[in-house]
Amino acid sequence: MNMKKVFLLALATAFVFTACVSKKKYLALESDLQNTRSELQKTTVEKEELEAKFAKIEARVVEYNAKINSLRETNDAQLQQVGNTVVSNKLKENMRNTLGKVDPNELAKAQTLEDSVNLAVSYNIKQSISSNTDDEDVQIDIDKTVVMITISDKLLFKSGSYRVSDKADGLLQKLADVINSEPSMEVMVEGHTDAQTVKPGSYVKDNWDLSVERSTAIIRTLQEKFGVNPSQLIAAGRGSFHPIAGNETDEDRAKNRRTRIVIIPDLDKFFSML
Repeated sequence: MNMKKVFLLALATAFVFTACVSKKKYLALESDLQNTRSELQKTTVEKEELEAKFAKIEARVVEYNAKINSLRETNDAQLQQVGNTVVSNKLKENMRNTLGKVDPNELAKAQTLEDSVNLAVSYNIKQSISSNTDDEDVQIDIDKTVVMITISDKLLFKSGSYRVSDKADGLLQKLADVINSEPSMEVMVEGHTDAQTVKPGSYVKDNWDLSVERSTAIIRTLQEKFGVNPSQLIAAGRGSFHPIAGNETDEDRAKNRRTRIVIIPDLDKFFSML
């Protein structure tokens, strides 16, 4: 065999061997590719399944949070009866905040929860209507959710007159704001006088007449000047027959000359005053 044939034979053998090796590598790489694609597809499916599970978990978390908030709100609004007084947790928290501002000497007088509720309501109303007046000029008492605001006549009228003084506008505006805040309230305005006899020739017959005229004068002012619904208002004159002091001294007679505002809210509206 000459050299040319030997060379050609060697070249052919090398080509065949190389071709075989390349095909094996190709098949191996193709197998790896298929495996990779299969793994990728499997991973994609698992990822989608995990995302779906995560979305469900998120939805459940949102649902549970909503339930927790609902239960918390229900618990806050849960009415509880302590003694003869029914209050909610939220109102008790409001009451604690209010009582923190009350005079400690007054607070010490509260023996029951009902006393504390009355004290808190009284404090809030007084802050609302009498911020610029002396404590002695405005007194607030509460009996079984009926709020009684006693106002000295020197804040409302001149002596012996039933004409409402202009200096009463600030106080009556604040009182009107309290009344207008809740249309379900009924408000009775009571006029009270001292026991001194009306002077002969006066434009009022007697203390009955004066007490009624003062009551209706306040009511007309609340209605016409400050927009209070007249259907919420009740006029009453008590004359001199419900004194809170004697009638022998000027000081005591001044205490008896007063206007009492009686607010009769329903129970829920009473507690809303906290």
